[in-house]
Amino acid sequence: QVQLVESGGGSVQAGDSLRLSCAASGRTSGTYIMGWFRQAPEKEREFVAALRWRIGITNYADSVKGRFTISRDNVKNTVYLQMNSLELEDTAVYYCAFGSGTYVRTPESYDYWGQGTQVTVSS
Repeated sequence: QVQLVESGGGSVQAGDSLRLSCAASGRTSGTYIMGWFRQAPEKEREFVAALRWRIGITNYADSVKGRFTISRDNVKNTVYLQMNSLELEDTAVYYCAFGSGTYVRTPESYDYWGQGTQVTVSS
């Protein structure tokens, strides 16, 4: 079992920045991926960013590339999502995920999910 605890959401204005954190605990050894997804009201859950933990390779959705950065702290077993230049369209519940699948952009590659944290961007 793996437990994920997210933090860092909030309400900001367009152009502002936020950093989300996701602390993983439990059976986190081995080769795995950690990702961030988001879901806006009445929309499908969509991929945002992912990180292959052991080798550090990152992957981003086109909509956030250049604005968001995913990173990790090996000691704290925590993954971060630094979100800069936030836009109204970034408003959503953001979910952290942990898994061992191959395709980091698909939810099916992830076995555990955090509870979600709300990010609201206003003009």
